[in-house]
Amino acid sequence: MKIDIFSLFPDVFTPYLNISILKRAIQNGLLEVNTYNIRDWATDKHHTTDDTPYGGGGGMVMKPEPIFAAVEAILGAPPVCPVVLLCPQGRVFNQALARELAGHDHIALIAGRYEAFDERIREHLATDVISIGDYVLTGGELPALVILDAIARLQPGVLGDDEATSDDSFAEHGLLEYPQYTKPSVFRGWEVPEVLGNGHLAKQNEWKHEQSLLRTLKWRPDLLEKVNLTDKDRAFLEAHGLNSAAAEENNTI
Repeated sequence: MKIDIFSLFPDVFTPYLNISILKRAIQNGLLEVNTYNIRDWATDKHHTTDDTPYGGGGGMVMKPEPIFAAVEAILGAPPVCPVVLLCPQGRVFNQALARELAGHDHIALIAGRYEAFDERIREHLATDVISIGDYVLTGGELPALVILDAIARLQPGVLGDDEATSDDSFAEHGLLEYPQYTKPSVFRGWEVPEVLGNGHLAKQNEWKHEQSLLRTLKWRPDLLEKVNLTDKDRAFLEAHGLNSAAAEENNTI
């Protein structure tokens, strides 16, 4: 997969791309990441990439000319791949969206700074607008890294085990991941659940699924509305307070 990132601070990405899984993926030819400095396409002597907003208001606005010039110089006009604008007003990023983006062979990410983008960038250049959550950051570099990491690990071979993501939180089943343990079996008197050491695979899988249900009920009950629960799942959750948890959530002010 190829990912092109346009930013005013491309050096932000270098350290993260030079460690661990992403570094190996790049070295093994499974992932190609290119970063471009938007400022290189600004044509005035000060390499200006922002200006004051029409109609007044605080902050500065990212100018359209250098961003259009940068993206079209690298990707053509119109661009040859999806162009994602990272903005708090976009679709909220989640695992389903990560899988959607991971299905492309090539995408581009535009990381902004300052108060906002000139709206013409959104209307006439970007093919998608994505937010990583309902909060404000100083720039789009961290969101770009989040998206990059999430979609890179979905590429075949990147983790070294194509099944390694199947049990992750928010994976295909939509539940939070079950608790994980490792050696020693007893630490400060706290023991690993006996079922995980008995060698009975079916019982272990049942325990893991039930723990995923319980953990989701406790920490993210909103996710249960989106999951295809079986009658057995629902009965299990109701026995552990599903209805009372939902009522408590609905009564929260």
